[in-house]
Amino acid sequence: MSLQTIIKQPNNAADAVVIWLHGLGDSGTGFSDVIPALGLAKNHQIRFIFPHAPKQPVTINGGLVMRSWYDIKSMDLNDRADIKTLQQSEVLINQLIDQLISDGISSERIVVVGFSQGGVLALYSGLRSRHKLAGIVGLSCYLATADLPKIGAGGHNAATPLFVSHGEHDMTVPFSAGQQAATALTGAGFDLTWSQYPMEHWVCEPQLAKLGQWLTQYLS
Repeated sequence: MSLQTIIKQPNNAADAVVIWLHGLGDSGTGFSDVIPALGLAKNHQIRFIFPHAPKQPVTINGGLVMRSWYDIKSMDLNDRADIKTLQQSEVLINQLIDQLISDGISSERIVVVGFSQGGVLALYSGLRSRHKLAGIVGLSCYLATADLPKIGAGGHNAATPLFVSHGEHDMTVPFSAGQQAATALTGAGFDLTWSQYPMEHWVCEPQLAKLGQWLTQYLS
């Protein structure tokens, strides 16, 4: 199985890639128009890839089949991410990164971004990756496992910059979950950029502008 994707090419030949993972029930289309909000230079060389999550039953939604990076069996944050299905999606992300590398993109020119469920996968797959990445971004998300910071600190991406951001009024993934993730990752020694905004479970223009500046810093 491979991921279906939406690909947005830069005006110039791409020498870097951002993989952007959507949230539960959404698709790659949901964030495919986000690029202008990042405020990147017109001559940037970043290809954006927006994968569609596979369709699978989601327990908390009565077993309804929808696009989902993993099953959610409980709203308890300590047991929210079903690790078996999360790791199945991790394999798909690894395959995508491997394909990019074989196509000539250095792994150190690849950033994995994710929102909500996609953010959980971005942090999980990025910190566990066998390749050194340019950066890892988790928006409005949480850590899939408590030991992920320790695992990441002992892996290839121990020195990879992280960008973690959350809405202060988030009722879907509590603001405290994002704060806890940031605190744990910082405590494990990661170079982490944190930001918070007076919003619910979504993204906002100032946040995206800040992310664009961060991407420019590490992919220019």
